[in-house]
Amino acid sequence: MSLPLIEPDLTLLQEGRILIDVRAPVEFSQGALPGAVNLPLMDDEERRRVGIAYKQQGQDAAIALGQRLVSGAVKENRVAAWVKLLDDHPDAVVYCFRGGLRSQVSQQWLAAEACITRPRIRGGWKAMRQALCERIDTAAEQPQLVVSGLTGCAKTALTLKVDNGLDLEGCARHKGSAFGRHPLPAPSQIDFEHAIGRRLLDLPGPLVLEDESRHIGAANIPLRFWEGMVKAPRIRIEMPLDWRLEQISKDYIDDLWDIYRAQYGDWLGWALMRKQLSTALGRLRKRLGSARLARLSRLQTLAFREHERGNRQAHEAWLAPLLTEYYDPLYRHQLEKHPERRFLHVGDWESCLEAARHWSREASQASAAALSA
Repeated sequence: MSLPLIEPDLTLLQEGRILIDVRAPVEFSQGALPGAVNLPLMDDEERRRVGIAYKQQGQDAAIALGQRLVSGAVKENRVAAWVKLLDDHPDAVVYCFRGGLRSQVSQQWLAAEACITRPRIRGGWKAMRQALCERIDTAAEQPQLVVSGLTGCAKTALTLKVDNGLDLEGCARHKGSAFGRHPLPAPSQIDFEHAIGRRLLDLPGPLVLEDESRHIGAANIPLRFWEGMVKAPRIRIEMPLDWRLEQISKDYIDDLWDIYRAQYGDWLGWALMRKQLSTALGRLRKRLGSARLARLSRLQTLAFREHERGNRQAHEAWLAPLLTEYYDPLYRHQLEKHPERRFLHVGDWESCLEAARHWSREASQASAAALSA
């Protein structure tokens, strides 16, 4: 039987095609393709045993063991799971690590047991990942504008407001600071890179990004792309403390609480959020010093008590000194370390938004002119 193959084309991701990942769950958790659903041919233990057989006895013995392990009701259930997904998404395609034996077997079973023929991706996960990584490297050469500013200046909101914004913190599921951990698990490094690559498929022109260190939580921005960011021109948002306090209260308290409550309910969500924020503050002991940390911890505890009584604004008592005594001096120190960095515009949030849009138009026109020359 001829089993159809399709090329590892990134338009599969742009089209939103559902991808059936037949690798083992442990492989999927380490990094999958955007839009993939894990419906494995073998579970982790079965894969482990087949792998040992392959190393010790060769391919034929490994295949024979796999057929024994995944047979009868086990095989029926796995085929049924593929069929159920294909009933809802008949254009889905199959992949394994290299587009080899596991995806071929999945195709054969679908054809034999359910009379369904679906293609597999040539080169599988590895080929598609390579294409996504190449897209990120290529983007390092695209015009970039970096949005800078003190903590609480809504830099992420600005990048989301422009059509060509790339939200790296969103890809990392982390806000990039000690208080930036997301309640949901962070993506693996591979999934972080894949999220960036997927977003870049829709952004062939100039890019607007938030100023970041290379590390966002546990994720690392790919080196070549990061080097492009370092060299890029910048704009800087400057907003008064009260405006920034309102913004950081929304980020650190309101938005965080909405996520925790939705995931864990009122009681547990509140306890987990308090623990996250107190732990985050404790991680700053080295920079804040014991006395200042003790003062901010007391203010944070009092703020939570007031919040429980309905006074959300009580958090400003610890957030204000956190900004003025920790984040602001840290940012200004970074400015002093890099006097060579140029700012195309410095102003309030609205003027920086307009500056970003103006730069994007000019950069797009320049790129078009260069291509037509």
